[in-house]
Amino acid sequence: MNMKKLSPRVFVSEQITTTDIGIASAQGIKTIINNRPDNEAQGQPKTADLAAAAAKLGMAFIDLPVVAGKVTDEHIEQFENMYGELQAPVLMFCRTGTRSASLWALEEARTLDVDAVLAAAAEAGYNLSAMRSRLVSRSATAAPSARDPAQQDVSGDRHDVVIVGGGTAGLATASSMLKRKPDLDILVIEPRETHYYQPGWTLVGAGIFDRKQTSRTMASVMPKGVKWKHAAVAGFKPENNSVILEDGERIEYRVLVAAPGLKLDWDAVEGLGDTLGKSGVTSNYLFDMAPYTWDLVQELNEGRAVFTQPPMPIKCAGAPQKAMYLSCDHWLTKGKLKDITIDFRNAGGVLFGVADYVPALSKYVDKYGINLCLNENLVAVDGPARKAWFDRTDGEGNTSRIEVEFDMLHVCPLQTAPDFIRQSPLANDAGWVDVSAETLQHSKFGNIFGVGDVCSAPNAKTAAAVRKQAPVVAENAIKVLSGNAPHAVYDGYGSCPLTVERGKIVLAEFGYGGKHLPSFPQWLINSYEPSRLAWLLKEKMLPGIYWNLLLKGKEWLVDTELLPQVPVSREHKEAVDS
Repeated sequence: MNMKKLSPRVFVSEQITTTDIGIASAQGIKTIINNRPDNEAQGQPKTADLAAAAAKLGMAFIDLPVVAGKVTDEHIEQFENMYGELQAPVLMFCRTGTRSASLWALEEARTLDVDAVLAAAAEAGYNLSAMRSRLVSRSATAAPSARDPAQQDVSGDRHDVVIVGGGTAGLATASSMLKRKPDLDILVIEPRETHYYQPGWTLVGAGIFDRKQTSRTMASVMPKGVKWKHAAVAGFKPENNSVILEDGERIEYRVLVAAPGLKLDWDAVEGLGDTLGKSGVTSNYLFDMAPYTWDLVQELNEGRAVFTQPPMPIKCAGAPQKAMYLSCDHWLTKGKLKDITIDFRNAGGVLFGVADYVPALSKYVDKYGINLCLNENLVAVDGPARKAWFDRTDGEGNTSRIEVEFDMLHVCPLQTAPDFIRQSPLANDAGWVDVSAETLQHSKFGNIFGVGDVCSAPNAKTAAAVRKQAPVVAENAIKVLSGNAPHAVYDGYGSCPLTVERGKIVLAEFGYGGKHLPSFPQWLINSYEPSRLAWLLKEKMLPGIYWNLLLKGKEWLVDTELLPQVPVSREHKEAVDS
């Protein structure tokens, strides 16, 4: 938590935790105001838990949720009615603090000079200059404004390329673009201050990596020559070539690249959010949780370990199995495996989606004595009772609910596109950014591209896929900027290094339709069999390749295919040239 002072009685912060509430109380905070709706992001603390923590410490807790980019007159009125009665000092928070700072500014502008309000917000780290006209309209000394306060987006900067998301896909694409055209004006919009090497979390959960190896500051990995907007996106207006930020600012673009990743929907499983990280319930899909996986693996001497996989799509489809195989290998090595029952409960109907790799994986299922339970979807968890419930679908499509007791439960959550994508004009019916599977150009808006986990292309959602996608989007976006049609093609490449035991990996590499797309000759790495060399690649080489090559536009083992005949262009020339 980083409490920033807006006024002598009001402080603002990014998302807080129950631990932060204790710290805030120790610093004298009397009232906490939550401006963030529940379920906005993966791992977000529940409002009820935060309120309970505040109540235990005798602090007031007020829930005034504001949807990103939509600070309405109703919100202002509610805040105005309570503002004078608040027991100070007050701590307001949302995802980044921007909504809270905006709400405070709109209230204070009634009685304070607008420049003074903006200066106070800026000193706290929030540039609210895009709200000036709305603040002036709130000022008691200003003439009545004809501006509709519901129209909160005001003109901001315009850039050649705006990239939404500073994860693997966003930064790799930015670097690939600058490699081809160093003078491009590129803006990356990303609210987080930390960048994660998520493929490393499997090894954190097996005690091989320390989680510190998998994170760096966002500032340190942002490509040189790129502008970073430390803000969150609330929506899109593609007809106006603009992105709307949560504070209402409008950022205009000539080309937009959507790369915000996906959402881990922990609340899709009843009770999961309340018990994750305790009572034997864990997941390698979270930075803070992977070490707990390793703790549980070491502590379990007997009982039942259950590993789950939800319906597709998920990022890294092999990750649920990787956690299971590495856990089993540890138990086998320690002589515990004979006393532990292992279940792999998979909502899908097959062990792995690409049939060529199933024989090698099946041998390890047999070796470890794993109970393979297909067509079983996790729907509820009671951590303290150590029970989970699954919906089992039979061959005729009938569903029944079964109860399973566990001593350890490793969960892979259901995964969807982020809410601000699903609710936008960019999304298809399933909520993903609707793109051509080959060019990654939007199906409707020709100056928009999707890359990484968020796009609708039917490839495996992995970092390895981004290694091939980023150059394709870079090539095609630059073509569109010059008024031409895309000509680079993505073949659906994805890779899943399946860690079947400590020291061996089945290196699955494939494209659309499950086509085998190996990066190495079969005599070097036989991708259909466990390989020690593939393990060396995963443990020793890939982290360096990620940080030093992929994020920096050094396109290792990439040969981008160019179309012999360009498709019909869908871009609107006036959109990129105006």
